[in-house]
Amino acid sequence: MTKNKLIIVLIGLTAVGLFFYLDLGRFLTLESLKANRQLLLQYYAEHALLMVAAFMTIYIIQTGLALPGATILSLSAGAIFGPWLGTVYAVSAATIGATLSFLVTRYLLRDSVLSKFGNKLEGINKELEERGFNYLLFLRLVPLFPFFLINLAAGLTRLRLSTFVLGTFFGIIPGGFVYVNAGASLASITSLSDIASARVLGSFALLGLFALVPALYSRFKRPADV
Repeated sequence: MTKNKLIIVLIGLTAVGLFFYLDLGRFLTLESLKANRQLLLQYYAEHALLMVAAFMTIYIIQTGLALPGATILSLSAGAIFGPWLGTVYAVSAATIGATLSFLVTRYLLRDSVLSKFGNKLEGINKELEERGFNYLLFLRLVPLFPFFLINLAAGLTRLRLSTFVLGTFFGIIPGGFVYVNAGASLASITSLSDIASARVLGSFALLGLFALVPALYSRFKRPADV
């Protein structure tokens, strides 16, 4: 591993270690958000731009380092900024954080992975180059795949950066809006499990399947045309 790569790894590990050592997760709870909502609203009223910048910076760091707290941050966006602006800020920050994770993984690991498993991954890489947007949209919409694992796995492939950014941004809008909108009615939430019902999750899964249809059609239609 080169010196630059080692520095990046050490910075990441240090940041994650400090998060848990300082127990910063205690601020990312539903109880903490409810207790501090009025203070946050007051600060937002007095320092709007600084509040937005601080929120997005925290969300970017959380997503980029795969730290716990994404749900609470999305609820916070709704509680502070409202459902519409909150969704814009939360989705934009999550996309930036995911992109940073994607790029760091690609920089640190992709060359070594491709050198060892390049031939085995060639089929996957070719498929992603042709229909990566649909596959990524499916993975983002269906709430079964861990967000950070998708970032890491995508970084090890030849998926284009633009495809990753667009697929992530549009793919997380529905789920992001559900949580941000719930945060706008924070007083009615007693548990995080109250937010995403089975019906809502099923709707996301259905959207994901629709996103996958063009890729599947193109894949299975192609042999018949040869």
